[in-house]
Amino acid sequence: MGKELSLYIHVPFCVRKCLYCDFLSFNCKTGEIKSYFNALDAEIAMACNSYRDFTVKSIFFGGGTPSFVDSAHICNTLEHIRENFQVDVNAEISIEVNPASAILDKLMDYRRAGINRISIGAQSLNDGELKEIGRAHNSAMFYETFANARKAGFDNINIDIMSALPDQTMDSYMETLEKVASLGPEHISAYSLIVEEGTPFYDMDLNLPDEDTDRQMYHETRRFLAENGYHRYEISNYAKGSDGDTSYECFHNKVYWKRGNYLGLGLGASSMTDDFRWKNISDFNMYQNILLDKISFSDKLHGLRTEYEKLSRSDCMEEFMFLGLRLVEGVSISEFKSLFGRDIYDVYGKIIEKYVSEELLEQNGDHIRLTETGMDVSNTVMADFLF
Repeated sequence: MGKELSLYIHVPFCVRKCLYCDFLSFNCKTGEIKSYFNALDAEIAMACNSYRDFTVKSIFFGGGTPSFVDSAHICNTLEHIRENFQVDVNAEISIEVNPASAILDKLMDYRRAGINRISIGAQSLNDGELKEIGRAHNSAMFYETFANARKAGFDNINIDIMSALPDQTMDSYMETLEKVASLGPEHISAYSLIVEEGTPFYDMDLNLPDEDTDRQMYHETRRFLAENGYHRYEISNYAKGSDGDTSYECFHNKVYWKRGNYLGLGLGASSMTDDFRWKNISDFNMYQNILLDKISFSDKLHGLRTEYEKLSRSDCMEEFMFLGLRLVEGVSISEFKSLFGRDIYDVYGKIIEKYVSEELLEQNGDHIRLTETGMDVSNTVMADFLF
């Protein structure tokens, strides 16, 4: 059997950049958007040559805001992918949308093109909080987008929400969570705000909830969603159904956490296949010039890809632990042995035993996983697995 591959397609355009956002995104003119997608098509046609024996199991259009651009760009790109890659008939195909730009016609176009999962960036259903973080939509626009997504035929919808926002209270956060859950989406991603250097928020005097309130929001999210038919399968992600039901868990994101093969296409996109890692350049004009110029295949690759490295076995073991422990199921002892030819306790025994004694890790059958208390300090625990 051939290998499995996931594709990430970066669409860097937004109506405007949110105050907390540190992703590669910006506004752009219509002509520049068209030129970008021409370059993206050229990259798809070039990249596929290295993946003839791979089957694409998931495709994810992220950004930026993919719904900001004309739906024809998205649909044509997806068709071009199908023409150049071997795409599984049951592949999970997702797109991120913003309520400010995801009109019904676009959503219907996406569904007709074969996109079967949609992720709506709500963040909050409190209009004051949305304004505070610089979002381009309000709560009414979100409700309309959700209704239109159902009308367009989407039966796998994720809603993104955020906690620990400026001036957010426990009550206002829970009101958002309750309203979102009442809609019955198949998936909810609930992230805590992280103020990143280089964002407008970093230099602002923000009235943020304290650490105890942030933790309370996290615990209440899990409790409330569990009571309403969602199970947590990753630190910040919840899927409809009971524990062990993977029907609505995001396959694409689990590829990242389980160190599967993924190929990033588009400006600044990251890739890892067969333990080789690289990312595309982030210069908008240079990206297009390289792909649209009449230069050799090798010159295009050399100019396009940066930070190229072959991961050592030690690097791979670290990532296996660091990323895998994000999942509620944890990391598989037998899989570690199969992949690396070593017993997990021979490599990480002291660290595992330390955190087991502190009740932050536990062994559950073939898996080592974070305890509920360990989830609270997950970054500290996971960082200890880095040599």
